[in-house]
Amino acid sequence: MTREEAFDMLDRMAKGIAEMFGANCETVINDLTDPLHPILAIYNSHVSGRSVGSTQDVTGIEQDVILDTDMVNLLAVTPNGQQTKSSTFSIKGDDYHFAFGINYDFTPLSYANRVLLDLMHTEVDFRSAIYKPQDGGIGEIFDAAVLRIGKPVRDMNKADRIRVIEHLKEMDAFSYRRAVPYVATHLGVSRYTIYKYLDEVNGKPADGMEQEEP
Repeated sequence: MTREEAFDMLDRMAKGIAEMFGANCETVINDLTDPLHPILAIYNSHVSGRSVGSTQDVTGIEQDVILDTDMVNLLAVTPNGQQTKSSTFSIKGDDYHFAFGINYDFTPLSYANRVLLDLMHTEVDFRSAIYKPQDGGIGEIFDAAVLRIGKPVRDMNKADRIRVIEHLKEMDAFSYRRAVPYVATHLGVSRYTIYKYLDEVNGKPADGMEQEEP
């Protein structure tokens, strides 16, 4: 491939990529056979503020390094503060050495991301807020009781669940607001079963009115 053919191919690619990805995508071709690396073609040049003939890189620094390898997906901040994802590819032939650059300005996306993060920010999850009193939280106590058993709730049998209730009672968990429905939900049993477990822990006989979860 001759120099003219190589440049024509790169120029068409540069123009097409700039059109495809829109005004925030700058594409540029540099002549690396010249020590100053002047720009031979550039599209969406407003991203970096450069023009054909410029010898500055995307960050505004005079180019004085020889690029023999590809540099992909680097952060580059333009002189006017735009944040870009920058990639440069080295294309070399017998009588030519071009650099093909793509600089995508993602500054608007970073602003949008801040807005989205602000919109998605929450203080605590809903369940914790509902069940958490001022001086602690049934959720934290329940988690501590489960840890003492040493197995996940889904693998617990009746004896394990009763031991959880014993630990919760020891930690005065049932003095917390809505403790019984919280424990029932997280142990996967009914509220009635929790009351039966409490009766067993307190040494009261079970009434046998409802078949209990295994």
